[in-house]
Amino acid sequence: MTHPILLRHMALLATGAIGGWIASFFPVPMPWMLGSLTGAALLVGLAPQPFDQDYRFPKPFRNCFVALIGVMIGTQVTPALFGQLVSLPLVFVALVGFVLLAHLGNFAIFTRLGGFDRATAFYSGTPGGLMEAIAMAEASGADQRIVSLQQFLRIIVVVTTVPAGLSLWAGEPLGSSAGLAAPDLPPVPPLALALIGLAALAGLQIGKRIKLPAAHITGPMILAAAATLTGSVDLHLPPWLIAMAQVVIGASLGAQFVGITFKLLKRALLLCLCSVSFMLCLGGLVAAGLAATTGLPFVHMLISFAPGGVTEMSLVALSLAMNPALVSLNHILRILLTVLMMGGLARFLGIGPSPS
Repeated sequence: MTHPILLRHMALLATGAIGGWIASFFPVPMPWMLGSLTGAALLVGLAPQPFDQDYRFPKPFRNCFVALIGVMIGTQVTPALFGQLVSLPLVFVALVGFVLLAHLGNFAIFTRLGGFDRATAFYSGTPGGLMEAIAMAEASGADQRIVSLQQFLRIIVVVTTVPAGLSLWAGEPLGSSAGLAAPDLPPVPPLALALIGLAALAGLQIGKRIKLPAAHITGPMILAAAATLTGSVDLHLPPWLIAMAQVVIGASLGAQFVGITFKLLKRALLLCLCSVSFMLCLGGLVAAGLAATTGLPFVHMLISFAPGGVTEMSLVALSLAMNPALVSLNHILRILLTVLMMGGLARFLGIGPSPS
């Protein structure tokens, strides 16, 4: 007999796959992820009984597919990428300023417009470090449910609006929304698939062991990059496996809407739109400055400063026909800086752990 929890996981993934399949017929970027996200969110919203507030999508299962995306990003690392790293110190300085200003601006938005208490506003407004923000919010007496909702909405709003916004800005569809498709490739043999899976799992474990930031994606990415640069093995993922990974990641994001009422979602979404709009405008200004001083493409820099998750923004870069490796590196730095600066900024603002 199938366990009820397993049935819920299977139903969520099946609904996500159907949503991704339907979205694949439309000119939208990342159709398998966004369609899966939409389908899963509708399922947990319309079927509250089986998907109660205690439901959690299995994180280890999700991380296995995030690791596959890490392998995919690693295969995009080429010698030409290293030539762009000379601009990294300047990008790093810009990221420090961006993280500080974005966090303080969000803090003002959530306290003044949202009416949140200081701790809840502070951890709702971090421009990265989702899991760390949620964990520190609990220790500081913040409303963890609101912090979680605002943080997940930040990622969801960014990955759904940025590709569409760039297409509007360019005046024409970009990337996968323009019908960009992978070239016809020969089928990937079973041995190559086995090596891809091994690289993902090995990279995942290595990343955890040496405590890399965003280890579930950076470990596989580094391992795949090393293999690709040596030319010893071809780890390029077949399109169907990339689509499968997007379905799992999209379903896991859609599952975050469990137990959220329409009233709470509407208010949180309005605040999130204000916050994300502010961060995208700030990121756009920084990106324009970096593009002018470093010669790096403006759109690449804008994607690098858009405050989504590492995995999701790497997929956005791929959908817009950019090299996701450079984008991933910048987002890893953004998240690392956010986490490192979070404690000091909390002390500066007088937001500390709640008395026990």
